[in-house]
Amino acid sequence: MYIGCHLSVAKGYEKMALDALSIGANVFQFFSRNPRGSSSKAIDLKDVEKMKAILKENNFGPILAHAPYILNLASFNDNTYGMSKSILKVDYEMLNSISIPYFNFHPGNHMGKGIDYGIQRIADALNEIITGNENTMILLETMSGKGTEIGKSFEEIKSIIDRVKYNELIGVCIDTCHVYSAGYDIVNDLEGVIDEFDDKIGLNRLKAVHINDSMMEFNSHKDRHATIGEGTIGLNAIENVINHPALRKLPFYLETPNDLNGHRKEIELLKGLYDEH
Repeated sequence: MYIGCHLSVAKGYEKMALDALSIGANVFQFFSRNPRGSSSKAIDLKDVEKMKAILKENNFGPILAHAPYILNLASFNDNTYGMSKSILKVDYEMLNSISIPYFNFHPGNHMGKGIDYGIQRIADALNEIITGNENTMILLETMSGKGTEIGKSFEEIKSIIDRVKYNELIGVCIDTCHVYSAGYDIVNDLEGVIDEFDDKIGLNRLKAVHINDSMMEFNSHKDRHATIGEGTIGLNAIENVINHPALRKLPFYLETPNDLNGHRKEIELLKGLYDEH
């Protein structure tokens, strides 16, 4: 089982790998820069190589970078749109240069301009950024659908993918809290949700899972993550998710409201529920 959590890159790449080991993780996620700002710092390549040595020695799964929350590639505001494209491009090039497998981002908000408008803006931006020569895959994250968010439905995600020229470099990250809040009943009809994903997008596109419980009720369109087993999704449903044949080999990344020790307990819990056979 590939299971980990979100770690801070502020103290360095090697430190993230060591923190992951200390809590029993064998994957992790980190922000490509300040999650709520535009600041970033230069990469220390020696530090990156130390991280890679730890990952290789301990048989880690794929590491996932997450774009900052401030990006909005669906925006009609030219300043916001330009800033978002610039940050995504710079970070994508950086992640490629250090061979990070996945780069995840929230598709964006159309801010009243309409879903089709927002989808086209996102696709246009990705077509400017992706040259087709990269190795890092960009992952579109499924969203809860609050406000004017794009990505609440599998159809919306697929519509973005279809408009990207080099879409062999586009994958999907399912967030269990988000899809549940968006109206996909992974508690009572997980098989149906997976079948629908396969029909609308294709399971070959699914590369990662943000494994989170939810503070909100089903179909609430609100994004509030809960600790594993302490929300409305519940432990039984999460156990079904991590053991489902279509999902069990994917990397799972916790985004729950916990510190390192709390994540250690969640990782132990999930490993205990995981069927190794």
